Amino acid sequence: MELRQLKYFLKAKELLNFTEAASVLYISQSTLSQQIKQLEDELQVPLFNRIGKRITLTEAGELFSVYAQQSVNKASDGLQLLKDLNKLETGKIAIGVTYALRHVVTKALILFSSEYPKIQFEIIFGTSQELIQKLNHFQLDVILTFEEIASEAHFKYLELFTSPMALVTSSETSLKNKKTISLEEISTLPLAMPAGGFSTTQFISRAFEKSNLYPKVTIEINDIPTLLELIKTGKWHTILTKTTIEDEKDLYAIPIKGENMTRTAMLISLKEVYEKKAVKSFLKILVENLK
Repeated sequence: MELRQLKYFLKAKELLNFTEAASVLYISQSTLSQQIKQLEDELQVPLFNRIGKRITLTEAGELFSVYAQQSVNKASDGLQLLKDLNKLETGKIAIGVTYALRHVVTKALILFSSEYPKIQFEIIFGTSQELIQKLNHFQLDVILTFEEIASEAHFKYLELFTSPMALVTSSETSLKNKKTISLEEISTLPLAMPAGGFSTTQFISRAFEKSNLYPKVTIEINDIPTLLELIKTGKWHTILTKTTIEDEKDLYAIPIKGENMTRTAMLISLKEVYEKKAVKSFLKILVENLK
């Protein structure tokens, strides 16, 4: 059955006159009668008693009218919801973020929410692998992470900026005066590192292997805030992208010497998937805020 037929039926029920109902609906009486007859044939039960030019509701028509009205109301509500979505009066944005890029998302979120306060957000932190898996399962609208290669054909990639890899140390250690540091120097230091699932750890591990170096990693941890608290004690050092410790007053980042010691921050989303207006607006604010 079609929504149009339900609307025709409800108007005929209201006026109990096909001629008047057709006039109000701006259609011919024959069109109205035909559409209601098709609806009755599909339901396999008469909705109206036809007595000459008069019509009355059958018991089936009376019962069916309740559900017909609910269907029309739901469709109307859905249409209004879509209008509200386009006006950014409602909706939800689900974003996946690696910890190193939390500042980027936070700044954009504050700006966006001040302009569109009715939009809800779900912010998920995780490793790049975890976030990509959620994106593939349509659990996220977009993810913000570090990637060097746009490798998946079903993803859209937007490069945002690059950040150097850095040794992160306490601002109280003697290393804070260094402008750069080599992997060889780092390999002699006591290190606390993000767990193996973090792309940064995988990236730097490949760099050490390529240089035949074996760093002294005494702690691995899967929580970056806790890792940073350990580094602040001055007993350990770690390796992260420089942007990770933005606004961290007690930490100091020393860029690592060597080729390809930078990482590229990217927005990643799925191709062939409808991009909500709220998502487009948020990403526009995020990108403009980085300029």
